[in-house]
Amino acid sequence: MLLRDPFTKALHDARRSLIGWTVAIVAVGAMYASFWPTMQTPEMTKALEAYPEGVLEAFNYSDLTSAAGYLGSAVYGLLVPLLVAVFAIAAGARAVAGDEEAGTLDLVLAHPVGRARLALLRFAAVAAGIVAIAVLLGLAMVGLSGPAEFDGIGADGFAAMTLHLALFGLAFAALAFAVGAATGRRAAALGAGAGVAVLGYLANSVFPQVEGLTWARELSPFHWYLGGSPLVDGVQPVGALLLLGVTALLVAVGTAAFTRRDLAV
Repeated sequence: MLLRDPFTKALHDARRSLIGWTVAIVAVGAMYASFWPTMQTPEMTKALEAYPEGVLEAFNYSDLTSAAGYLGSAVYGLLVPLLVAVFAIAAGARAVAGDEEAGTLDLVLAHPVGRARLALLRFAAVAAGIVAIAVLLGLAMVGLSGPAEFDGIGADGFAAMTLHLALFGLAFAALAFAVGAATGRRAAALGAGAGVAVLGYLANSVFPQVEGLTWARELSPFHWYLGGSPLVDGVQPVGALLLLGVTALLVAVGTAAFTRRDLAV
């Protein structure tokens, strides 16, 4: 039955990896979020003031004076999105190219499942994992709101940030999925995803500090994800739609390429 249901089989096969990544990302997010009360001490404030502004901006630390600014920088601005991107890229690359490189794709396709349906359901399983990680992290942040004194952030702010994080992960998963489905090579998919992640991060935090390169930020998925402060101002339609549109386009292109090419199985 699992072989006839690519979605369930993909989730079943990735269950250990998904659980491990979920625990790790939620734990990292919760750990950094719990540091917020200590960031308000005079000693920490003085230490942060000693850092040049450009250094903090390079790490997406744009505002550490409020709970929303701290969470948007230290939790949702650096480690969490990078970890989510790594998970999404690895999962997206494995969705189709993993079986093809292992030589087991022919066994899957021997069952009554078309290529397009297989590809779409495999990506749907990856998407389910990314959404689960984002939602569980959001719930953890809501649970810490009282003890960690996240003043000024409501459940709607965390919901908006959760949506943006999920869309951010889906965009990177879609990129790796598309390259892997089009080439059948995990290395190519991983390389493409990692390359875009690094360039996107630099375009959002480093390039704008160079005169004449401020426009680069508008092309970065990190800016689409973080721009406009979703924690405070809610869902940012432009950024959310850009991430969603890129995801849909990449999944469509990857699926079309997979259905038309000769398979190395």
